[in-house]
Amino acid sequence: MQRRMTAAAIAAAGLLALTGCTSGGGGGGNTANAERGDITIWYSNNEAEIAWGEQMIEAWNADNPDEQITAQEIPAGSSSEEVIGAAITAGNAPCLIFNTSPAAVPQFEKQGGLVSLSSFEGGDDYITERSGELAEQYASADGSYFQMPWKSNPVVIFYNKAMFAEAGLDPEAPALSTYDEFLETSRTLTEAGVAPFAINPAPTSEFFQSWFDFYPLYAAETGGELLVEDGAATFDSDAGAAVADFWATMYSEGLSGQEQYPGDSFVDGESAMAIAGPWAINYYGEDVDWGVVPVPTSQGISPEETYTFSDAKNIGLYSACENQATAWDVLQFATSEEQDGQLLELTGQMPIRQDLTGTYPDYFEANPAYEIFGDQAERTVEVPNVANSVEIWQTFRDGYSSAVIFGDDDVPAFLSDAASSIDDLVAQG
Repeated sequence: MQRRMTAAAIAAAGLLALTGCTSGGGGGGNTANAERGDITIWYSNNEAEIAWGEQMIEAWNADNPDEQITAQEIPAGSSSEEVIGAAITAGNAPCLIFNTSPAAVPQFEKQGGLVSLSSFEGGDDYITERSGELAEQYASADGSYFQMPWKSNPVVIFYNKAMFAEAGLDPEAPALSTYDEFLETSRTLTEAGVAPFAINPAPTSEFFQSWFDFYPLYAAETGGELLVEDGAATFDSDAGAAVADFWATMYSEGLSGQEQYPGDSFVDGESAMAIAGPWAINYYGEDVDWGVVPVPTSQGISPEETYTFSDAKNIGLYSACENQATAWDVLQFATSEEQDGQLLELTGQMPIRQDLTGTYPDYFEANPAYEIFGDQAERTVEVPNVANSVEIWQTFRDGYSSAVIFGDDDVPAFLSDAASSIDDLVAQG
């Protein structure tokens, strides 16, 4: 987990740098909307995603000799978001980037770097038919789509079965569904001395860290509310207070750590649980005898009704692209049922597609460890697609850190003050 967070910390610096950019406006015109020809795309440097990208490109190029794809990994930089932002400013972004962070989309749109996918004939219909109701979370303020919902990594609770058994807990049916159960199980684990901490999310102040502690539980507690909806913060509520109080108890009782661990606390045996997505299955490998359960709620609800954070990456079509008609066709090809199946097979990440488990039953039957994630992918919450997205999350994290992690401030005051500040940031957009 820590390696993933370290990479994300680097990305944070780039996103924060981008928030100072105010050039451009709208999201790019459609003057190249009908042009066709060769295009360039970027994708992640993740080995599995490279393998997916290479086979996708080979399949497209074989059938489209006059509209060839040239691809490369996203160029090196302090973060992919910073590199993309710089390319937008320089006017040399590729046509498609298969690693666009939803949190960065509002800024890229503000820079004029993204093409509205809604400007293509049938664009909205294609997106909503593929992704269903989840697509709504990725629409911009005017209802247009400046990103293609692509793949998610819905986060759940991983737990160490051996540690649970050592502490006298049932490793096959752990009591973790309610906050009271989770707290009691956490106390049992630490009192038994199986690990220093029950669960140890990164306590650092980067804006995105709340996506891996507060936000998944808030999504579950509210049945799928975003942090900001209809232009206003939603979390100054009974649900927000319940989640914040739960985590405040975890920290005040020493069940979670207030100092950053310089490694992966779950793999290293420093914690008995972790919050992670399906990427962790290969990452943890044989190092941990793990099990998974949905994130908890105050009263406990069935897994079939539980929401969580999506941890998605999407596809952007960038306004520097000259051959946008080809790029739109490639985007549809890359998110077709066949290519989504290849993405699932090669990466274990969940395409943002309706009825995922029903569309690919053979995959989930052959890979039962991923079934909970396929089911959970139907109920995910994204970061709000609003202006000043990064500042909003940083404002939330600063207040959360002080009140919840370190107990220096009052939780109700934090919720009220952060909500007021965030409302102002949303209004500024």
